[in-house]
Amino acid sequence: MDYKATPVTREGFERLTAELQDLTEVKRPAIVAAVAEARSHGDLRENAAYDAARQDQAMIEKRIIELESMLRNVDVLDDSASRNANGVIGVGSKVTVDFDGEEELYTLVGAIEAKPTEGLISTESPIGRALVGKKVGDSAVVETPGGSTTLTIRDVE
Repeated sequence: MDYKATPVTREGFERLTAELQDLTEVKRPAIVAAVAEARSHGDLRENAAYDAARQDQAMIEKRIIELESMLRNVDVLDDSASRNANGVIGVGSKVTVDFDGEEELYTLVGAIEAKPTEGLISTESPIGRALVGKKVGDSAVVETPGGSTTLTIRDVE
């Protein structure tokens, strides 16, 4: 099988690595202690604290596995490589666009670090795909559920 590394910015890599470290070094030991404490209260069949702690433990372990899997297959882009010197938009670019008459700032990132509500837009999203390869002054048509919208690129960092 041919694996394709997932592009991730240096900031995204550090954020994911810090989350993994927090889960493994802080939250996992805390939840193990909470499970042991709840278990010490006796009958496990009707022990809500034990059930809740076990559910929390399962969620933490699942996220640890997800992060370890993601981080095994990333291509960390260095800032100079990901931001093209001639203003071409790519992973890591900070892009100011005119979106339906309003100015929006997006940072293009790899799919695993995308957080649209924070302006971190995946290059695999409709907006990201429309912006990649464009320059200041270009327009990009984005297909949305409500129809197509045109973005005008105002600035690229």
